[in-house]
Amino acid sequence: MGASKGDTVAVHYTGKLDSGVVFDTSEGREPLEFTLGEGQLIPGFEAAVVGLEVGASKTVRIPAEEAYGTHDPRKVFKVERAMFGDHEVEVGQHLNLVDEQGRHVHADVKEVAEDFVTLDTNPHLAGEALTFTITVVSIQPA
Repeated sequence: MGASKGDTVAVHYTGKLDSGVVFDTSEGREPLEFTLGEGQLIPGFEAAVVGLEVGASKTVRIPAEEAYGTHDPRKVFKVERAMFGDHEVEVGQHLNLVDEQGRHVHADVKEVAEDFVTLDTNPHLAGEALTFTITVVSIQPA
């Protein structure tokens, strides 16, 4: 019987971008374990596992909308350079910030100018279609 909502599954996977670049893999690590239907993973990944049996493998291309979403230009904004004080800020740097509500927010530095810094708080893989090869290692029924 294949994996279904509420089951805890363990999978090995390799994720690639359309360019063929591997962005993540469980190779050499423990398999990824999660419960189907709890929203712990991107929707397209969970959907690809539903119905698979132990030992089954599947390769699936997940469009951006079912992965990390499309790139939202409203999540790219400028802040005053003075906000960083004496800290060195460089293009490409990954920052972990805290917003007004106390939530942790990831931001990538896109531009550094004399008076401002441009930050992008979209997920790293927003706007990217992702291709995963998934192999089911175990299924613990709900």
